[in-house]
Amino acid sequence: MTKEWKRSIGSWCAKGLLAVVVAGSVWQAPAANAAAPSLDTIRVAMFLDLGSRYRSTTPAVTLKSVDVLNGSLITSEGSQGVFTTPAAEQVRLSIDSFRVKVLETKDWKTASEAAKKLQATSDKPLLFLSTSSEGSVYQLYSGMYATEKAAKEAAVRTAKTVAAHLNGQTPIAKGSMYLSAGQFESQAAAEKVRQTFANVGVDAVNVLVPTVAGSKYAVWVGEAANAADLAAVKAAAQAVGGVSLNEVGKDTAGLIIKQDVGLDLTQAQPTTHYMLAGSTSKLWLEGSSAGIQVKERSDRTYRGAIEIGSKNGQLYLVNELPFEQYLYSVVGAEVPSSWGTEALKAQAVAARSYALFQGNKFEVAHVVDTVLSQAYSGTGSEKGSITQAVDATKGEVLMSNNKLVEAVFSSNSGGMTADPSEVWNSANDLFAAVESPGDQSSQASLKQWYYVLLPNGVTGYAREDNVKDTGNTTVAGLPMMTVTAKDTNIRPLPLIQSAVKPVAQMNPGDTAVILDKVNESNSYEWVRGPFTSAQLLQSLKGKTSSSLPSSINTLEVTQRGPSGRAIQVKANGQSLDVKYPDMFRSAFNGLPSTMFDIEPTGSYTVLSANGEVSTLSGSQNVSVISASGTQTASGAGSVVMSASGKAKVIDKTAGFKFTGKGNGHGLGLSQWGAKGMADEGYDYKAILQHYYRNSTIFKD
Repeated sequence: MTKEWKRSIGSWCAKGLLAVVVAGSVWQAPAANAAAPSLDTIRVAMFLDLGSRYRSTTPAVTLKSVDVLNGSLITSEGSQGVFTTPAAEQVRLSIDSFRVKVLETKDWKTASEAAKKLQATSDKPLLFLSTSSEGSVYQLYSGMYATEKAAKEAAVRTAKTVAAHLNGQTPIAKGSMYLSAGQFESQAAAEKVRQTFANVGVDAVNVLVPTVAGSKYAVWVGEAANAADLAAVKAAAQAVGGVSLNEVGKDTAGLIIKQDVGLDLTQAQPTTHYMLAGSTSKLWLEGSSAGIQVKERSDRTYRGAIEIGSKNGQLYLVNELPFEQYLYSVVGAEVPSSWGTEALKAQAVAARSYALFQGNKFEVAHVVDTVLSQAYSGTGSEKGSITQAVDATKGEVLMSNNKLVEAVFSSNSGGMTADPSEVWNSANDLFAAVESPGDQSSQASLKQWYYVLLPNGVTGYAREDNVKDTGNTTVAGLPMMTVTAKDTNIRPLPLIQSAVKPVAQMNPGDTAVILDKVNESNSYEWVRGPFTSAQLLQSLKGKTSSSLPSSINTLEVTQRGPSGRAIQVKANGQSLDVKYPDMFRSAFNGLPSTMFDIEPTGSYTVLSANGEVSTLSGSQNVSVISASGTQTASGAGSVVMSASGKAKVIDKTAGFKFTGKGNGHGLGLSQWGAKGMADEGYDYKAILQHYYRNSTIFKD
């Protein structure tokens, strides 16, 4: 098998084009110099370490296919098949980088418990089974690490983490320096030599290596982190006579063969583990049309082939597959397959354009499989309606002035898309704030929720189908409610969050005051908080260039962009300066969008009879005039009603509730907005015309 056959990397190329003018949806011939990029295959990174640019790491990956899985080593000399994994059988894969040998033990319980300890830390475990004349031994490692220094620091950490299991051993940094004890025709022959070193306490491994005559088995001695350690290994290996040892070059390709017992820490079940050696080597894996399953990506199955290599001392895993088949998954992961055909087509064209725009952004890959690029979930998100929409728009991309459009999109623009100044703090003539009424379609079938005050002063939300109006009211005229079922949850936000504990439970006969009735939080309309001053300050750390106050007493949006999104927020009257406005989402505990209002929950504003305006906090006592005279009451726990009749409860300490609209940055196509337009009869060209200005659809 040749390298060229193995890796059909797509290249950017200009092709003959037809065009559809979005403004008016009329087919026309393109300008003579018009050119659109195309891609035969796309490379999608699932695990990759590019430092601050992108980081998703794992010490090893576990693959399997319903049919056989073929593995080939790719080097500068070409490609050579080296192993075949039987159908439905797992294989573990990692790279030969710096690591820590934590301990060795013959006791499975000691090894597995120590591994469990490491699982809860950043020093992830790798657990192997080895043999010698003294029997089986479990070898626990942690890693991988980019440098020897990082491995040595990890050795200190792991010593503390598994101190109770070390039994006098000291974790030590290991690396990828070896001595070769020769090559052999069979693994059995290599294993016999390997055991002679293991019998005298010297680490040695069997290695699959490519040769001109085909792959052979080598024995490599060591796993030294530096030259001094390798010299010490060589001295210790002299105890084995009659074997010539030669240093293995750092670029020497090979697959170190291990028996992995770390997949199930309840019992030792060996799985073949190949560790990729050689600084520039790559491992290429192909299954059948049924795809390849990746355990560390939620057992998802992926079309095409898998490439494994080393980048910055960490394993990278790239899925290479036909570009249009990639879109089958992406469109299905981004929007429901039940949506109208025209909405799916619009998403397909936008997703295709966005992916092509990325180029080789991630060095060894065009895109990643997360929403940093586009959601990509393998074959699990493929559906017939999605496939039809992708096929119907095959090759169609958005262009403007003969340049590809980076067709960004978001889930829901909250009724109005964002202007670039509200996201990037810069101008772009492709995007503008436009109305997106179809966004409301996201809440068409959702319930409403009652915002209620319990007798103990706690507030929360009860869904309308669990609530019954008692017909009674408070003295202030606020309605009272009860619930229709036992142990009805009162939730902190108007939505069901299975992982979030309810603030209280109510039973039939219990009563509460209805303060408000709101829509269920969704991608169009939402509620978050209230957040305390301490919570907000913690979230704001490292996200503003301005200094933060010791406590936030007031928080308000002081400037908005064309769509109404916040572009300036002040705390205690001082601006919270962020790098670009869309950062307010993460700065305030991960808000869905920047189209929000802030409501203080620990203070309220009073307009006196003489027109004077005062802001009072929940910690202050207030004078209340009643029929029986003037009385002093605590502000905390008080129900305050506005002139419009809206009620709120005042907290004792400063807090801030965010209510907003939209989900995502809001630029470009709104997915829910596109769905709403499709439901009203618009075709995909009109939908794209609405969201991307001055754009043209080109088809190769």
